[in-house]
Amino acid sequence: MIKKPELLAPAGNLEKLKMAVLYGADAVYLGGKSFGLRAFGGNFSREELKEAMDFAHARGKKVYVTVNIFPHNGDLEGLPDYLQYLQSIQADALLVADLGVFMMCRKLIPDMELHISTQANNTNWASVNAWKELGASRVVLAREMSLAEIREIRSKCDVDLEMFMHGAMCISYSGRCLLSNYFTGRDSNRGSCAQSCRWKYALVEETRPGKYFPIEEDERGTYIMNSKDMCLMPNIRDVIESGVDSLKIEGRMKSVHYAASVTKAYRLAIDSYFEDPEHFEVRQEWMDELEKVSHRAYTTGFLLSPADG
Repeated sequence: MIKKPELLAPAGNLEKLKMAVLYGADAVYLGGKSFGLRAFGGNFSREELKEAMDFAHARGKKVYVTVNIFPHNGDLEGLPDYLQYLQSIQADALLVADLGVFMMCRKLIPDMELHISTQANNTNWASVNAWKELGASRVVLAREMSLAEIREIRSKCDVDLEMFMHGAMCISYSGRCLLSNYFTGRDSNRGSCAQSCRWKYALVEETRPGKYFPIEEDERGTYIMNSKDMCLMPNIRDVIESGVDSLKIEGRMKSVHYAASVTKAYRLAIDSYFEDPEHFEVRQEWMDELEKVSHRAYTTGFLLSPADG
């Protein structure tokens, strides 16, 4: 029998968290003021983190906190105290990407559930099982995974698996991008991404300064920084039947409307499937709801075909 997957929604601030919970999320993920990869997403002070835990837990929901930067030496200052604070307010799990941070968590807060971030680029069953052996309770799969690859990993791993099903797709490999560093000096891998991939670009030939040629796209895609939004609603049956344990919505920097509307659409879809799997069909009103929120062109990403390279 297929297990009903968790619906995991983004919470960029307390208002978004409340809307995500009220509109059907089983769990939310959020970041504190430090150590996460969305330094400009609003984020939570220590007092707000405590309020978030209390609000969600009172309604039977879970809260996962991102501690998923790739830290340099100076970034480790203050981390032990922060980890112990998160344990004291009863965070349900921490999302980590760096092995050093992971081992620090294992040593300082050994009872804390640890989830391995998509930034860790887990694309095969061997790496997923390696994290499990180290003590991880969940692995967030890389966004470059095809459905066939996800099914194979599920068949060979008994750790919880989480996958992205909706939201922005970074043009780089699972988010490890340096465009922001190059253009602005803001480190995308330490939380300060300027989202340079979303700027408006044109091509300039060296001997023709001031003459801009548009970057265009055809039926095969575009050829420079193709950044679209993932939407797996049309494939939600296959996603559920792949056996993943958690379905994740991207968007901590999106609006309150986005948090509520997208969460509600996927809540209705997941519940509808489990009410009658045999006759389940994706309803147009769910897709209409997803079209109403601010988004770029939708894509299924690599779900239906594996990534090259």
